Amino acid sequence: MKVNFNDTFGSKLFNDKVMKERLSEHAYESLRKVREEAMIWDPSVADEVAEAIKNWAIEQGATHFVHWFSPLTGTNSGRHDAFLDGVDKSGSPIINFSGKLLSKGESDASSFPSGGLRSTFEARGYTLWDSTSPCFVIGTTLYIPTVFSAFTGEALDQKTPLLRTTQAVNKQAKRVFNAMGFTDITSVKPTMGAEQEYFLVDKEYFDKRLDLKLAGRTIFGAMPAKGQELGDHYYGSTQERVREFMRDVDQQLWELGVPAKTEHNEAAPGQFELACVYSEANISCDHNQIVMDVLRKTAVRHDLVCLLHEKPFVGINGSGKHNNYSLVTNSGENLLSPGKEPEKNIKFLITLAAFIKGVDEHADLLRLTAATDGNDFRLGAHEAPPAIISIYLGSRLQNVLEAIASGHEEEKEEDRELLLGSKSIPLLKIDENDRNRTSPFAFTGSKFEFRMVGSSQPLGFVNTIINAIVAISFRDFARELENCKNPIAKAYEIVGREYIAHKRIFFNGNGYTQEWIEEAERRGLPNLDCTVKAIPAFIKPENIAFLKRSKAFTEVEAHSRHDIMFNRYTQKINIELKVAAEMVEKEIIPAAIKYCGELAKNNFYCEQAGTVSSIAVKNQREIANLTDKIADLCEIMKIEHNKAMSIENLVEKANKLYIVSKDNLSQLRNAVDTLEAIIPKNKWPMPTYTDLLFDL
Repeated sequence: MKVNFNDTFGSKLFNDKVMKERLSEHAYESLRKVREEAMIWDPSVADEVAEAIKNWAIEQGATHFVHWFSPLTGTNSGRHDAFLDGVDKSGSPIINFSGKLLSKGESDASSFPSGGLRSTFEARGYTLWDSTSPCFVIGTTLYIPTVFSAFTGEALDQKTPLLRTTQAVNKQAKRVFNAMGFTDITSVKPTMGAEQEYFLVDKEYFDKRLDLKLAGRTIFGAMPAKGQELGDHYYGSTQERVREFMRDVDQQLWELGVPAKTEHNEAAPGQFELACVYSEANISCDHNQIVMDVLRKTAVRHDLVCLLHEKPFVGINGSGKHNNYSLVTNSGENLLSPGKEPEKNIKFLITLAAFIKGVDEHADLLRLTAATDGNDFRLGAHEAPPAIISIYLGSRLQNVLEAIASGHEEEKEEDRELLLGSKSIPLLKIDENDRNRTSPFAFTGSKFEFRMVGSSQPLGFVNTIINAIVAISFRDFARELENCKNPIAKAYEIVGREYIAHKRIFFNGNGYTQEWIEEAERRGLPNLDCTVKAIPAFIKPENIAFLKRSKAFTEVEAHSRHDIMFNRYTQKINIELKVAAEMVEKEIIPAAIKYCGELAKNNFYCEQAGTVSSIAVKNQREIANLTDKIADLCEIMKIEHNKAMSIENLVEKANKLYIVSKDNLSQLRNAVDTLEAIIPKNKWPMPTYTDLLFDL
């Protein structure tokens, strides 16, 4: 497949180039100011913009439009409406798309979670165009990125808080740098690039697994003889079938202006990764939503299924989503780029101090952004970071900060180079910072990489909280720097002070050890090791005050999201427990009983012939005993499950379901997986891990 990037990239995107070509200078300048200078949208140009977008979309083959938003379900949503607006007297279609239809939509919001923000009878919700994120066409539909709010004004989506805090970062960062004399900095915007991990399985096998279809993960499944221990899948040769899928994905993403760049086999068999080039955080969050949709839909066309669950298989790597975050000025300067002499780069140092202060003071909220039922299975093993938030800077940067804090000159190490034994190979310059794979919040050269996020999660909430913690740190610094006689000296003082004050957040070692858990407790770092422990952070009084201060959420929005997160957790665990019981009672036990019957029949005839096999009798007895045990464990799980579901208090219900899943379902799984290991493959009622992971 030959690709011309100039013709292909962004061909389905109403981007800046298209806007310039199709809009008047006044309308274009109005939209540019909204995007680049955070100016208020000028409704007087709405009809012109709508007409241009409609005509362009129809040329791309669009017949419908949708206000595309991300509600608190975490999915993409929208109602499709045709451009057709009736029929005239001659019977000809009337095509209409006004500025009003572009700018605002009304949706029945009653079925979306609101966490008590409005009563069921108050169902109205509004979608409002986010003109900072370009419209695009997929198939026959024009997608208009929007925010989603209740009719009372509260945010019901992921995007609104992100846009609020993006403005807050810009405002407070400008205060800091302008106070320090950098008056050429007129805007500071967060940028982000996401690395998306996922699994692919054959659709035929997927369709035979109730747990994959309804829960997104294998609730039962014995480990295959070979997992990922040889490390031969990571960066390995990609199967031709998967390569064709990846090329198809690339083509679609490039047409939509999504800068998909890096793709490779991940560590686990059947696992892969796709990473995109950095964009402004809001647009990049939209890009990741598009990526997840394209991955899922394209997989089906190749008779595959894309699994985005954080831990679809036990015993091997789960899937995460690395959120690579930085701040960029109006001139394109990356404020997290240390330069050759970071100790002299005060813009970098004060920005670094803002992150250090914010991450330490609000570690519980940062952990909250990665709290999902799927991530509970993933965090703390197989290259996923632990649940304890810490920062990894590397020895060089910590030495710089230590020197600033102590007032002593940094002891610099000479650059080292390695000769790899062949003169034909260039000298290898040793990187001053290794990359700690267990760190949740790691500095990796010119960005902070938050590795805790789960693969299925939208990135709006994550980046809202990162924006918020940085914005408030900058606000606090600005108050000290403004009207200061020597702001640069003061800035260095702030950097040293914040390093000393928040030293406990730094950790460069192995995050998987028991020693780190004990050390983190001594340091006073929160260890919110499961979702039900993390969610309450949303409504701690000090956190609500912070969220209001940073413009992220109002108090009522914080409470609503707290309730929604608990409710979604209970719904998902409830589904998993019901699926487990159904699989045991309708598939696993019947298969075991049938095979036991076959063994009993064979043993009977052998006995009649005087050729009884002791191993056959032992096998029959073992399977029968295990089947009885599974039936008993399943019944106990169902009883405990029913008890949990009868609890009215949402938080108590979630905590009880967590215990049922952690204890009762785990015991049941162990018994089922043991049974699977001793029953012949052709007698087992569902595809095995070997089928799912190695047959692509």
